[in-house]
Amino acid sequence: MSIEPATAVPALRAEGVIGLIAPAGPAALDVEKAGQWLRARGHELRIFSGVYERDGYLAGSDDVRLRDLHAAFADPEIDAVFCLRGGYGTPRLLDRLDFDLLRANPKPFVGYSDITALHLAISRYAGFVTFHGPMLNADLLGDKQQPTESSLFSLLRGQLGAGSVLAHPMAYPLTTIEPGVAFGRLLGGNLSMIAAVMGTAYEIDAEGIILFIEDVNEPIYRIDRLLTHLRLTGKLAQVAGVLVGDVSGVDNTALERLLKQTFEPLRIPVLSGWRSGHCDPNLTLPMGALVRLDAGEQRLVLEQDVVFKP
Repeated sequence: MSIEPATAVPALRAEGVIGLIAPAGPAALDVEKAGQWLRARGHELRIFSGVYERDGYLAGSDDVRLRDLHAAFADPEIDAVFCLRGGYGTPRLLDRLDFDLLRANPKPFVGYSDITALHLAISRYAGFVTFHGPMLNADLLGDKQQPTESSLFSLLRGQLGAGSVLAHPMAYPLTTIEPGVAFGRLLGGNLSMIAAVMGTAYEIDAEGIILFIEDVNEPIYRIDRLLTHLRLTGKLAQVAGVLVGDVSGVDNTALERLLKQTFEPLRIPVLSGWRSGHCDPNLTLPMGALVRLDAGEQRLVLEQDVVFKP
């Protein structure tokens, strides 16, 4: 089977401008701290107006959040788009996204949690690599430990290309649920959000992928229910391998047992414990990119360049 890789995006250039949007929930932002943090790393910050708004549990109305997302991609001076936080809100935007605009203006797009819905939609309909990685407020300004920051910028700046191993900190041991090697596009994100968009035009395209999943504040029976839902839809039977990120608040022994029950019959490689998601550190993963997962050797290798130098 021929696997089509996602299109690489322009690398974040030195002194490039970071556009900050809030496509999901609201959060207070220390603007001065944010600007100083990025300037110390050689970048300027452009804050889109919806970041300052609040509409209940949403960061501004759907119109405002959609406008900012489109504007950030359309602006030729913006080199990368960072999300303020997750929460909830991105599914409300999916059927109004201008994929022609996104496809014509690919650039690094970074976020996780509720942002998963945008990763899935962009992968399916715009076809370029996005980045499941730290958000400005809780992660980067929240002083999450390394390699949170270095993992993000090494990918965005093109310091890691085809053949590079995506390093995992030794202080956090990984667990091989099922050994083996799989090759495919890395795609997924928050398990609850993957399940939430099932049955829509924006559901995950699971054929031959390395499925990445993570979640937070979900008891083990709900994780079971979510995985069972994906199994019953036929999606799990389509995947080539599974990378399990942080599943916060769940007993590791119970999680490993559930993962074994779920994936052993599929005879695919499964590696668990990857520090990506609602955790510290929070490592960046390139969504849509071709990777090689060796669950036995506990290695994840890039099989394509995810950014290019314009």
